[in-house]
Amino acid sequence: MNRDLRIPGIIRGPEIHVTVNGRKITAFQGETLLAALTAAGMKTLGIGQSHDDTRGAVCGMGVCYQCLMTIDGQLDQRACMTVVHDGMTIETQGDLP
Repeated sequence: MNRDLRIPGIIRGPEIHVTVNGRKITAFQGETLLAALTAAGMKTLGIGQSHDDTRGAVCGMGVCYQCLMTIDGQLDQRACMTVVHDGMTIETQGDLP
C-alpha cells in the first residue's frame, strides 16, 4: 500500500489520514473509504465466509456487501458508502495474510 493510484491533476479536498489494520494511509476529505483504500493499492478487503477466499470491491455502490469492514468500532460497515474523516480507524474483517 505504498503507491498512490489516484489520477493526477484532479482537485481534491484537504489531505487527511486514516488507519487501516494499524497502518496509516492518506485519504482526501470527501472520498469514500473504498476510494482511499483502492488508491492506496489495497485490493483485498477481507476474508470470505468459507475462510479460504478473499473479498474485494465488486459493485462500489452499496449493493454487494463485499467491502464490509469494522469502521471506528462499528461492525459490518460498507467501505463504498462511508466517507472518510481524519483519524478514522478501520479493521478488515477476518485475518488477512
